Amino acid sequence: MNGEKPALPKQNTCRTDEAFRRQMKSRLPELAEKIIAHCETGECYTHIDYEPLSSEGYVADLIDKFRELIFPGYFSKEKLDPANAKYSLGQSVTTLYDMLAEQITHSIRHECLRYDMSCSECDLSGQEKALAVLESIPAIRRLLVTDVQATLEGDPAAKNHDEVIFCYPGIFAIMVYRVAHRLFELGVPLLPRLMTEYAHSLTGIDIHPGATIGPRFVIDHGTGVVIGETTVIGSNVRIYQGVTLGALSLPQNAGEKWRGKKRHPTIEDDVIIYSGATILGGDTVIGARCVIGGNVWLTESVPPDTRVIMEQPRLIYKQPSG
Repeated sequence: MNGEKPALPKQNTCRTDEAFRRQMKSRLPELAEKIIAHCETGECYTHIDYEPLSSEGYVADLIDKFRELIFPGYFSKEKLDPANAKYSLGQSVTTLYDMLAEQITHSIRHECLRYDMSCSECDLSGQEKALAVLESIPAIRRLLVTDVQATLEGDPAAKNHDEVIFCYPGIFAIMVYRVAHRLFELGVPLLPRLMTEYAHSLTGIDIHPGATIGPRFVIDHGTGVVIGETTVIGSNVRIYQGVTLGALSLPQNAGEKWRGKKRHPTIEDDVIIYSGATILGGDTVIGARCVIGGNVWLTESVPPDTRVIMEQPRLIYKQPSG
């Protein structure tokens, strides 16, 4: 064909000509070879290896199983009653352990191979860390009880805790964060980020698993919320949609220099941050009981018991001419 695209056959109906369809598909083997060969050029990122990585599909199943255990009876596929609860939850614990140990092992092994590290007994480590996370489930539940209660107490639109658990994206994002944070504390690579990014994709709420967040945390509505890795949030804090707790602008190639350092703000107890507020910087501290108004931009600390609001905008009303 000398590189020229074949002309579409003229026809009187919408039915595709069979010969033309075959002609088009005959080009696929050559295209596939080019796409595969390009993987070997170093111009794309690949993970073609005998050791698998965690993926979004596995992570979604993992989070679903955590929800079944953290909120028993709410998200189980089968009915949970007093007669079968012990058996059913026992099965869920065993299933979650197997899933979690496998995914942690994949993450640890990938890290070892990528950085040519000495053997860290990935399988054993994966199983030990999976058990440590399961042991933390009662503590995670206790924290989430306070989050649900604070959400219910502060929102007149919430009729009961069932509605909060089922319907509030903030609770889902916080639940995933609290599990991922425990994995982060245990030094599990990659998997905690995959979990919180999965929640981000569903809710629009971006919480880094490295953030430290106290009890009675409420995210109201939530879309567009960003909470950075080194953020520290005290107890009984409420934030609204569009709030950013982020880092100041960093110079290019600052990754290694700033990695692991405090780059995000500290929010003390009993603070309310309204929609659209942006608070930046690792040295920025919002004191206890402060109220930060909507669309406020802060890069410096605020003392306790302070209200920070934007100056009232001036509205202009124009009547139609004529």
